[in-house]
Amino acid sequence: MIDIYPSTEAPARRLPQIPWFVMLAMGWIGFVLLVALLADVITPFSYTAMDLKYRLVAPFQTFSHPLGTDELGRDVLSRLIVSIRISLLIAFGATIISAVLGTTLGFLAAHFRGFVEQAVLMLADFQAALPFLILALSVLAFFGNSLPLLIGLMGLYGWERYARIARGLAISASAQGYATAITQLGARPTRVYLRHILPNIASTLIVSMTLVFPEVILLESGLSFLGLGVQPPMTSLGNMVGYGRDYITRAAWIMLAPSTVIVLTTLAVSLVGDWLRDKLDPTLG
Repeated sequence: MIDIYPSTEAPARRLPQIPWFVMLAMGWIGFVLLVALLADVITPFSYTAMDLKYRLVAPFQTFSHPLGTDELGRDVLSRLIVSIRISLLIAFGATIISAVLGTTLGFLAAHFRGFVEQAVLMLADFQAALPFLILALSVLAFFGNSLPLLIGLMGLYGWERYARIARGLAISASAQGYATAITQLGARPTRVYLRHILPNIASTLIVSMTLVFPEVILLESGLSFLGLGVQPPMTSLGNMVGYGRDYITRAAWIMLAPSTVIVLTTLAVSLVGDWLRDKLDPTLG
């Protein structure tokens, strides 16, 4: 018998299928964030504490130093935990600054058009053509090293991507008519862009942030490796790799521990970013 009355039950919403490698990547990202947040609680020793009696102890030789010690007898695990916190702090801060700066300039270019738009696009082209590593080395060598300066400098990396995306999507949203209708009702441009256009393009901007984030981690690691990033006594992942290169033949674990974290973290964020792009980017079918 055929039921001619439609069912009143709402269809169950299907959850997105997440590949197993993306689940592993999300798990690793969550683990690293948890380590960074609980660094003060789970660090077994002070990351600056030296004990020359335990100098260059290999991993798992002593229960108190599961990842071994470095050339000054400092616990590698403790330094690794603190380094994760510092590197993630720099990467998150720089990514947020870059996103806010680029999105603001993109909205200004879309709103004013004309000279302002051309100026923003010229700055974006100049930024894309300039080797950022050389610029960063020059600025840090001239002004010195400090954590706020390093975060602000890293925040200039990749802003042109957000500017181009925000400009293009804002122009497209204005062409759809709803932004014009809201403006005619008396809404200020700031309210139109922040309350109506920004939520509609937020998914694309978030995807861009996940793709820029691992690049910032690698850039900070490279600067710290060259000695112009995080300075002692503070430590970061790149800083640990830089100091461990002199002992790579005698104590490879000093360099391998932070290098492994850098590789796994950047790979995990890249995998999650690619998956989010496939799910959230409306231009990809």
